[in-house]
Amino acid sequence: MLAAARKDLLLERLRTDGRIVAKEIAAELGLSEDSIRRDLRELDAAGLAVRVYGGALPASPAVVDYATRTRVAPESKARVAAAAVSLIEPGATIILDGGTTTLAMVHALPKTFPCTIITHSPTVASALLEHQAEIYLLGGQVFKHSAVACGAAAVEAANRISADLFFLGVTGIHPTAGLTTGDAEEAAMKRHLASRAAETYVLGSDEKLGTASRYTVLSLAEVAGVITDQPGGHPISRQLSEAGVRLLHAG
Repeated sequence: MLAAARKDLLLERLRTDGRIVAKEIAAELGLSEDSIRRDLRELDAAGLAVRVYGGALPASPAVVDYATRTRVAPESKARVAAAAVSLIEPGATIILDGGTTTLAMVHALPKTFPCTIITHSPTVASALLEHQAEIYLLGGQVFKHSAVACGAAAVEAANRISADLFFLGVTGIHPTAGLTTGDAEEAAMKRHLASRAAETYVLGSDEKLGTASRYTVLSLAEVAGVITDQPGGHPISRQLSEAGVRLLHAG
């Protein structure tokens, strides 16, 4: 089997099975594990898979730059955002992560809704200027890829706040890999923000489910739930439920 054909087959298995075990597929195809691992390395380098111990997982399409992400699954993000906003009680203090789905939450939030919003995203903060909500912007070095503040200064600022809810954006939500993103510093900032809230909810728009990125943010057990617009009968929804995840389905 030619290398191109093997890679096509591996990508199809990632789409259908959600993971590849190198040893198993090598035996199935009558190839060496080294050949499969080499293919997986090349798929990883091309951004089409994420190598993990023993095999690979589907790569998330949500790791592209911020401007490009605004055009990925906008309808799904709008539905997830509306469901997330419905969880906010009047007068609550919430932390909004950076990203295009949290920006969709701002658009879904009534301008007269009374609450306090803390964010490390200048984009989210500026979108809230015409809202009644009180806004607290956490400062630090801006990570331009995602338009959020990260690093020591942002962590120090976060140490001084606490909230009822944190709405977490990630690039990958996978039954075995958990919650992942494409940058180590951003992953650390997200973990710290989660530690400052009583409950964390994950914004699970369609393009993130069943995929993984390089850096772990949290395990699935560490969040109160995943908000998704995928139907309950979808294979990934079933696998997440079987993993003990509370799924909140957007209407």
